[in-house]
Amino acid sequence: MHTSSEGYKTGAAAYVGGRPGYPPEALDWLRGIVGVGPGRKVLELGAGTGKFMPLLRQCGGTLVAVEPIDAMREQFTADFPEVQALAGSAEAIPLPDASVDAVVCAQAFHWFANAAALQEIRRILAPGGVLGLIWNGRDETVPWVAELSAITDEWEGNTPRYVTGEWRRVFPAPGFEFIDERHARNAHVGAAEQVIVKRTLSVSFIAALPQQKQAEVEKQVRALIARTPELSKGGDISFPYETSMFAYRKL
Repeated sequence: MHTSSEGYKTGAAAYVGGRPGYPPEALDWLRGIVGVGPGRKVLELGAGTGKFMPLLRQCGGTLVAVEPIDAMREQFTADFPEVQALAGSAEAIPLPDASVDAVVCAQAFHWFANAAALQEIRRILAPGGVLGLIWNGRDETVPWVAELSAITDEWEGNTPRYVTGEWRRVFPAPGFEFIDERHARNAHVGAAEQVIVKRTLSVSFIAALPQQKQAEVEKQVRALIARTPELSKGGDISFPYETSMFAYRKL
């Protein structure tokens, strides 16, 4: 039986192109709140293929990545050979105690939002170090975006997702204090084929479906595009997102 993580394994190459980037506010948050910059050591936990890494590199500092899925980590290493990418998980991070100034999880924390992971993150953080969590969430106030979610949500099963808010249950957490929450508008601009079709097929629980089921989902998505004037006109479209950022300091 396929799992969502297997969906990521098979979809590593398609993952990057189908995902939105991050707004300028995310850079301000990394520098001003999370404390990413020259002279600082920062871990990206659950780094995937490295979609967030360009933003971290803009801030400077010494960067290291941990990613459990081999196919994702191989793609990461190919794109960012200068960044050390380690095999590991949130519950078993292969770094020494108090060895990093910040831990950042981009589009990932909902996969390991548990007490054991937080204890391990706290172990590797230096005193006063910051845990930063960031997600791009669809703006479902836009009707066609809500329709798209209705097509995909049917297949989510019990897959952990940011949108459910389940990740919040681990806070407040021992040894951490909440220090910041902020939100910013974001958009993924490109051809509908890229930002809607490929994005949908790269969702973990869609990528894990048998080919026939994936084809059914793709057919529904293409029908949505065809009947929505703003999507079917050709040229670039703008997929609206809200970027949400949260930060917690090690006590």
